[in-house]
Amino acid sequence: MKILITGSNGMLAKSVREKLKDNELICTDVEELDITNEEAVLKFVDELKPEYIINCAAYTAVDKAEEAGEIVEKINGDGPGNLAKAAKKADATLIHISTDYVFNGDLSIEESYKEDDKPGPVTVYGKTKLDGENNVKANTDKYYIFRTAWLYGDGNNFVRTMLKLGEARDSLNVVADQHGSPTYAEDLAEIIKKAIEKKIPYGIYHSTNEGFTTWYDFTKAIFEYSGIICKVNPVTTEEYIELMKITQAKRPHNSQLSKEKLKTVGITVPDWEDALKRYLIKEGKM
Repeated sequence: MKILITGSNGMLAKSVREKLKDNELICTDVEELDITNEEAVLKFVDELKPEYIINCAAYTAVDKAEEAGEIVEKINGDGPGNLAKAAKKADATLIHISTDYVFNGDLSIEESYKEDDKPGPVTVYGKTKLDGENNVKANTDKYYIFRTAWLYGDGNNFVRTMLKLGEARDSLNVVADQHGSPTYAEDLAEIIKKAIEKKIPYGIYHSTNEGFTTWYDFTKAIFEYSGIICKVNPVTTEEYIELMKITQAKRPHNSQLSKEKLKTVGITVPDWEDALKRYLIKEGKM
């Protein structure tokens, strides 16, 4: 099977490449294919004629996105639309990665977002990612949109940061009022692989590890499993911003995504604690 992977040097793409290595992979980054260039995308895909296009390219710097200008919209909004047009022309299936940030994050923490809940992004990042979703849906019928959150894997990520800080400090202040599901890139890549193998119905799927936690409890688990002795102090988002003297785009209070739809098509995802342990073992930290 011929599969085109964009943004192929990114954290998720590395896991996708490993999961799908038995296929004919065409791996591109911006140097090989600029997804914001519609003409180049159409030509590239038409010549190669992949059966699947997996778009891992995105502008993901949430805070910088607030001031970055039109490049964020071009990458997150226009790029997926260009790939969708090319996919339709080549009769390929597009797999696009989206985010919990398409919601406003104000849902009660007793609930989790479902795929058909009304989006309401409040950040530039979230708004452009929703534009990307809409541009995919407007330009092809053969698509999967996998919304994920709190992603970590082979690259700079929250877990590696906490490991470094925990080893260097006696205590840390970590936000305790943001709720979601840490997601191991290898498990998201496995979802993508299973979607291709099972040929599940096209559409949007929420795709994070199972179970919910907070950044505070996630950090405590990281230290517990890795044997790091470091006191973790719970703080609110507002307290954290004040303590760190930083300006942040609004973070979702609730990033909890329901995986019930994914289960109905026969795909189950490991619990976030199981995923964390596997990651720490791979990193040689457990």
